[in-house]
Amino acid sequence: MVEIWKNFCPEYRSTDEELVRLFLESRDNRYFRELYERYALKVYQKCFSLTRNEERAEDIMQDVFVKLVNKMGTFKTGAKFSTWLFTITHNHCLDVARISGRKGIIVTGEVPAIEQGESPVLSALGDDEFDLPALKAALNRLRVEDKAVIYLRYLDDRSIRDIARFCEATESATKMRLLRSRRKLRKWYQKLSGGMDFF
Repeated sequence: MVEIWKNFCPEYRSTDEELVRLFLESRDNRYFRELYERYALKVYQKCFSLTRNEERAEDIMQDVFVKLVNKMGTFKTGAKFSTWLFTITHNHCLDVARISGRKGIIVTGEVPAIEQGESPVLSALGDDEFDLPALKAALNRLRVEDKAVIYLRYLDDRSIRDIARFCEATESATKMRLLRSRRKLRKWYQKLSGGMDFF
C-alpha cells in the first residue's frame, strides 16, 4: 500500500532539487512540506549547535524555513539543495547573533561531541587531557564567526570547501579564518585552564 501511495505522490520519490522545481512550478505546499520533513531536524541541530538554547534554536529554525520560502526562486539549477539550505541557516544564525548585539553565542549546555579523550576540537588545541569548563568558557569568549567555523569543521566534520560556501568566502580565506579561530580558542583555553598566559 505504501509503495502504491508513493507512486502517486511524486514528492516521496523526488530529489530535493526536483522538489524545489515542483514547488516553484505549482506552489503546491506538499512539495515544500516534504523538504521541511527532510531537513527540519538538521536545521534545528545546526541552530542549536550555535545557540545552545532549545527554544531559541527552534525559533530560528522556523525563521529559516520562512526565509526559505521567499528565497526559493533564487535557487540555482545544478546547485545542491542541502548546501544552499545550510548556507541560509548559517548566515541567518550569524545575523541573529549580530542583531542581538552579542559578540558570541553562549554555550549553556554540554559542548557537543566532547568527551574525555575523544574531542576533535581538543585535537585542534593539541591537548590529550583537558578541562571541560575551561573549554566551554574559551568557546564562549570567541566571536560567533570564529565559533561557527570551529563547529563546522570539527563538530560537523565539514570540508573547507563546504565551510567556504557557507561563509561566502574563498577556500584560502576560510583556511586562514579557521587557523585564526583555532589560535584564539587555544589561547583562551590555555589562559582559562591555568596554562601559559598569552596575554
